[in-house]
Amino acid sequence: MASKDRILRQKEETRNNILDAAYYIVKEEGWQGLSMRKIADRIEYTAPIIYEYFSNKEAILQELTKKGFLCLTKDLEKAKAVSTDPAEQLEAMWMAYWNFAFADKELYQVMFGVEMTCCMQRVPEAEGPFQLFTQAIAEIMKGQKPSDDVIKQKYFTFFSVIHGLISINIVGNGLASNINNQILKDAIGGIIKSIQVVEV
Repeated sequence: MASKDRILRQKEETRNNILDAAYYIVKEEGWQGLSMRKIADRIEYTAPIIYEYFSNKEAILQELTKKGFLCLTKDLEKAKAVSTDPAEQLEAMWMAYWNFAFADKELYQVMFGVEMTCCMQRVPEAEGPFQLFTQAIAEIMKGQKPSDDVIKQKYFTFFSVIHGLISINIVGNGLASNINNQILKDAIGGIIKSIQVVEV
């Protein structure tokens, strides 16, 4: 039994080594530099061993996409915990989302297909951030009794603006930091105001 556990641990360790190697190659060379051969060379395995764990590069992209969404969900949960007010939670979460995109640009690129083809198969881990954001939106709008479709629409309003601004900065030369911050705060604050119930 002990040897079976050891074999499972070794397999998991090898799998993680492959993913870590892929991640660091991308950090150094960008997504276009990633190949199964380079991963094998980096960790001094033969290419067939890599294929025992991952059938192709797409399978590695999928695992890294999952990792990215799990990390983003943790960051959003921490941001949400700073306040009990749903509007403040929503603002803090979108700021955390923004920070995540630039702290780990390569993961963000594969998660959302910025300057590359993202994983073709949607991963269940992508639901984590979506649920956190839509729960906060639903809480802010609860007096209006919004439908799920309305909540989803409001989420995509936020996402379109913030993801768009992130993409401009990743793909292009980017905007000055103070301009980014002003646009971001204006956008988040403006959308939050638009979904809050106006007391008459």
